[in-house]
Amino acid sequence: MKSNTKKTLSYYWQATKVHKIVGLIILFSSIFGAVLDTISPIYFKKLFDVLAGPASVSRDSAVPILIQILVVISILLVMRWLFWRINSFAVNYFESRILSELANKCFAYLHKHSFSYFNNNFVGTLVKRVNWFVRAFENIADQIIFNIIPFAVTMVMVFAVLWRVNIWLSVGLLVWSLFFIFICWLFIKFKLKYDIQRNEAESTSSGILADTITNNSNVKLFNGYQRELDKYGESTDKLARIRRFAWDLGAISEAVQAIISIAMEIIVFYAAIKLWQAGKITVGDFVLIQAYIFNIMDKVWSFNRVLRVIYENLSDAEEMTVIFNTPHEINDIKNAKELKIKKGEIKFENVSFLYHKKRKIFNNFNLTVKAHERLAVIGPSGSGKTTIVKLLFRMHDINGGKILVDGQDISKVTQESLWHNISLVPQDPILFHRTLKENIRYGRPEATDEEVIEAAKSSHCHEFIIQSSEGYDTYVGERGIKLSGGERQRVAIARAILRNAPILVLDEATSSLDSESEKLIQDALNHLMKNKTVIVIAHRLSTIRQMDRIIVVDKGEVVEQGDHDMLTSKKEGIYQKLWRLQAGGFIK
Repeated sequence: MKSNTKKTLSYYWQATKVHKIVGLIILFSSIFGAVLDTISPIYFKKLFDVLAGPASVSRDSAVPILIQILVVISILLVMRWLFWRINSFAVNYFESRILSELANKCFAYLHKHSFSYFNNNFVGTLVKRVNWFVRAFENIADQIIFNIIPFAVTMVMVFAVLWRVNIWLSVGLLVWSLFFIFICWLFIKFKLKYDIQRNEAESTSSGILADTITNNSNVKLFNGYQRELDKYGESTDKLARIRRFAWDLGAISEAVQAIISIAMEIIVFYAAIKLWQAGKITVGDFVLIQAYIFNIMDKVWSFNRVLRVIYENLSDAEEMTVIFNTPHEINDIKNAKELKIKKGEIKFENVSFLYHKKRKIFNNFNLTVKAHERLAVIGPSGSGKTTIVKLLFRMHDINGGKILVDGQDISKVTQESLWHNISLVPQDPILFHRTLKENIRYGRPEATDEEVIEAAKSSHCHEFIIQSSEGYDTYVGERGIKLSGGERQRVAIARAILRNAPILVLDEATSSLDSESEKLIQDALNHLMKNKTVIVIAHRLSTIRQMDRIIVVDKGEVVEQGDHDMLTSKKEGIYQKLWRLQAGGFIK
């Protein structure tokens, strides 16, 4: 916990150092503004000393002196106003830039995590962590700039001035202030661990909420409303208990500090009265002491809140710091090269792979996909056919062996160049909540509108797009929810057509289509597959009859291979059984 707090502050400090000049402007304007805040009461003291001067001095002769003092006070107030205005505008620039840079840093690091990382974390929780990390910097910076720096300057100035008025009064105030700050710090350190527990409970609650919103149709259709409400209620009840306990600690802290403040205020005023009685201080000194006491009391009291806000925000930011401290599971090696594809041959050489280092999928698996070959992969669930694709995309790193593309080990090329050369049409495409045009163009951002429309026509989604309310500018909803499954799949195919990568992977690319649409898409796919190396993962065997080669994978091994006619001619073969089942409806 302590190390995470230090790392959080380190991240913030690194972001701050980039803007040194603006930071220095803020620092010095805060210091000078606080100095002027502290100097002004000295002239009010002089003002009251003149007003309370001997009766022998006429009021007329005192007026010019009072006006001179008033002019000085006015100048000080205007200068203070100027420094704080400079401070405000500098802070606006400083914080807005750093907040943007921190958000970008979070985005950049988070998206470099592996596919598995996102599968194991709720979307809502990750979004909350990013937002809280960024927001925490703003809150902490505000406390430092507008409270801690002025507080430190005021304390030094007040003690220096009071030292000249009365040394014991200054020492007493200093001891009390240090004791008060120490008590505040102890309370807040004790409270920090409960703030972290509160954040964890909030993350859990947010995760449940996000999960149920994503699965809102399942909640309704499977009568899960009350169950999910009860589950969410349990998480919010736990959060309420932790939150109340943390708040109670804050209330107890304030109660203790209030008693200490009241006692100190009475003691200081009593001491000032005695000093005035003894003739050791003037009426102006009394006013000065009063002004400083109220100032110090206010700032010391606020310091408790300042520390609490800082520690609470550090606990808020800690969850994102944990993400920063989590190494990326899959990284490019140092000086990784760009993948260059000339032919498109793919080789799996003695590949071994275990899910989570426990569940064995492949052991010395070998497979060669020739350049421009159209390969279909079938097999029962859990056989490893989808894992072949995941390993090709380097969604996981293999435990042994090599995967080569045109002789280049994919673990030694950049992931970006690998993904750039492979197009994927998944079984259940997920679209951005953007326009249809933007979703298709995502395959090749520099594509013209004409190229986007041509790709849409080739995938037969142009027909339903032009019937939409806004045509190609129609928004598809979160994850593409406004489109049917078949429409989403056709958009995904259009995206792949536009990308035109030399390697194409189809993962049940026509599974959500009706027979008529499937025929149209098959024509588009046949055009798309020309001069490409193609891997097709399929359950519906009717979609792969025209493939150059079909392999049957079972228990991590290739158990059959050949073209459709060869495999259907085998007696008691796995492919032959599956074909009879799908073609005839049953196996005798």
